[in-house]
Amino acid sequence: MRNNRRRRLAVVIAATTASACLSSCSFSIGTGGESESAGSGGVDFQGLKSATIQIEALGTFVSPTEGGYESAGRGSGFLISPDGYALTNNHVVSGAGTLEVWRNGDQSKALSAKMIGSSECLDLAVVKIEGGDLPYIAFREDPISTADEVYAAGFPLGDPTFTMTKGIVSKADTSADTPWASLDHVIEHDARIRGGNSGGPLVDHYGKLVGVNYAGDEEHDTNLAIHRDEVQRIVKDLQAGKNVLSLGINGEALVDDGGKGLGVWVNSVASGSAADKAGVKAGDLLTSMEGVAVGADGTLADYCSVLETHGQDSTISVEVYRTADDSYLRGQFNGEPLTPTTAVSAGVGGTAQSADGGGFTTVADDSGAVRVDVPQAWSQVDGSEFVDDKNNRFFGLEVSSDIAQYKNGWGAVGASVLASKEAVDSSSPGELLDWAARGLPESGCASRGRMDYRDAQHTGQFEAWENCGPTKAKYIVVAAKADSGRYLALVAVQANTADDVAAADRVVNSFAVGL
Repeated sequence: MRNNRRRRLAVVIAATTASACLSSCSFSIGTGGESESAGSGGVDFQGLKSATIQIEALGTFVSPTEGGYESAGRGSGFLISPDGYALTNNHVVSGAGTLEVWRNGDQSKALSAKMIGSSECLDLAVVKIEGGDLPYIAFREDPISTADEVYAAGFPLGDPTFTMTKGIVSKADTSADTPWASLDHVIEHDARIRGGNSGGPLVDHYGKLVGVNYAGDEEHDTNLAIHRDEVQRIVKDLQAGKNVLSLGINGEALVDDGGKGLGVWVNSVASGSAADKAGVKAGDLLTSMEGVAVGADGTLADYCSVLETHGQDSTISVEVYRTADDSYLRGQFNGEPLTPTTAVSAGVGGTAQSADGGGFTTVADDSGAVRVDVPQAWSQVDGSEFVDDKNNRFFGLEVSSDIAQYKNGWGAVGASVLASKEAVDSSSPGELLDWAARGLPESGCASRGRMDYRDAQHTGQFEAWENCGPTKAKYIVVAAKADSGRYLALVAVQANTADDVAAADRVVNSFAVGL
């Protein structure tokens, strides 16, 4: 759960089956010593308070609702070794300027903590405090089963008072995609957690670690913890300073008022990370990676799938909408840094401002190979294939507020996005523009000339036409070749108002091709 932040979030939980087992325990808190059962090492149940820590992340974050602000949000964590290594959630600590830690509920002495390693997709991070022979929590060795009694420890709501809640395992091993994580192995339980419990331990009655709490839904009484097995799989890498499925952002999938995914919002960026070197800033919205729309379902699932497929150290293309100056950028993680894309609206005397009228939505062709952001009012889509007069097959779509009128005249606004691998050998961007211009002069359209077009993935030309048809429409066409050489793309936008012209920039700067 996120602390001190207002959010409009969706949680998607896909369940799997689990076996059942029941164990009993007593509920008490103290400062005790070692466990005598269910695993070796670490504190026992009475010693949990001594090994659980409260973490305060200090720094500047950018909220989609509050803008930039100085944050001193608090979460929880716990020591996992006597030499001061501690586990928490990535979203508690990533991107912070400084980290302070309190042990044993003692607010009189703050300790400095150092970030060691993190995982955005698994929402885990390891930090380290100075010290030796410290109490720590050991991993449970027994299987984890449905109906096992569990306890959530931590510091909810930023309160410095150590707190524990009791419950049972509802689902012993399920998957869960949330706006800030994507996990294959999660424990669902009913030991209630609240904001500030993030990163705290979920333990059994011996005080052994069952999972790491990271999300909750009070309305549906759902509490989620990262499964012990998932934690053990990467904890040694994190302790060694190796990030896992991480580019250095503290982010979340952002949705609009209607629940439609808009992209992955960047709350903060870790200094020196791949995201930082690429030029990603807090307040950016990541819309596409490697041609895949991210955050479209309101979760981090697609973002993490791209990282899993390509690896966090690979060169990964990314498209960004920068809210601070209303611009669009393309670039690469571990490659070419972000650069502004061409503002095609300038070709017809427009500006690169966002269009009004209800925001944008992402649409795709029937094959799923071509995606683009369009105004929500453009609700009619034809995603069928197209074959040109050279017999080249194009994947793509046409989208409009009135698709029939858009295809047959100048009365309706809309856009066409086409891409072809076959056309690479038989056509050029200039020839595509020639093809797109056929019949335009007969409709009264006047060209303002051709201009160079370039973004982080494509090179070509664009042409702007004015005074088309009885509505005096504007028609903007971009033809470009992928720098990889894989395909040719054609993007056309028909605009009847200033808002439509502004929307052309979003359309052109958001199209993604997965050929």
